[in-house]
Parts: sequence; C-alpha cells; structure tokens
Amino acid sequence: MESPIVMSVIGPDRPGLVELVASTVKAAGGNWLESRMIHLGGQFAGILRVGVAGASREELVSALTALESRGLSVVVKDSGESAGSACQEIAVVEIVGNDRPGIVSKISAAFARRGVNVEELNTECRSAPMSGEALFEATARVCIPPGCDTDDLRRDLELIAADLMVDVSFESA
Repeated sequence: MESPIVMSVIGPDRPGLVELVASTVKAAGGNWLESRMIHLGGQFAGILRVGVAGASREELVSALTALESRGLSVVVKDSGESAGSACQEIAVVEIVGNDRPGIVSKISAAFARRGVNVEELNTECRSAPMSGEALFEATARVCIPPGCDTDDLRRDLELIAADLMVDVSFESA
C-alpha cells in the first residue's frame, strides 16, 4: 500500500539540487507526485508530496534525512487529509499596491476571522514600472467554508485595501 509523505527541503541554491532530491526519492522507491520549488534570497526552497510503498518508507525517510550532509535541511511529515471543513467555494484573491509592512498580516487575519483557509499564497515585491517604488503583489487561492458570507468577506477585504491603499480583487475560481 502506498503511503504519501510531504516534505520540505531548503538549502543554499546551486545547480543539481532538484536532481539530488529526485534521484534520492527514486533510489528509495518513491514516486514524485507534486511539488512547488523556488529560489528565494539565495536559498533553494521546496515542498514535495511523494508516494512510497509502506515497506520502503523508512528507507526513503533515512535517505532524505541524509541529504543534510549535502547542505539540505529536510523535514518529512506523513500526508493526511485536511483538518479543515469542506469548501463551499474556491476563490482567488489578488492584492497589488505599494509595499508596506502588514499587508499579508491584515489580509490573512480577515481570512482567519471567517474560517477561510489559504490553500496557496504567492507573493512578490518588485519595482513599479514608472516610479521604481517597491510594488507588492500577492495571489491567494482560498477555500471558503460553508456558512461564510462572501459579501461580508469582500467588504472586509475592501476596507483593508482602502486602509493600506492597495487594490484587492476577489473572484470565484
């Protein structure tokens, strides 16, 4: 029986890191199922979901843990079902505006107050085209639970956007 695991890997970025992880997974009998990986601040960071036969699980975990000697920090957890409730709706929230501290904190607090689960969050700061000022952009894929009033959530987000002087869009996925 296949037992999925989720792992995070992080270490100084250099060529060959994805191959190192992939060959380690394959050699231990694992099957690479899905991943998100990125170069951030000179570091390679990734999160992966890997399937492995129950008998090979400990061999895979040991092999992944041994990657620490090659400069990668690895954390392995058993994959499980989400503890949250089912989604009534999936929505995509986009935020764009001049960068300032607290944008992610305020938006995520609005989600948490209404029981909204952030399933995926991508953020970036870059230079604005004309002014060169730091421009913050975020895209969140969220799970709206049953009973959450999406109109109230939109109003919350609009109030935060006005306070922070950023643009927020909210669309059903």
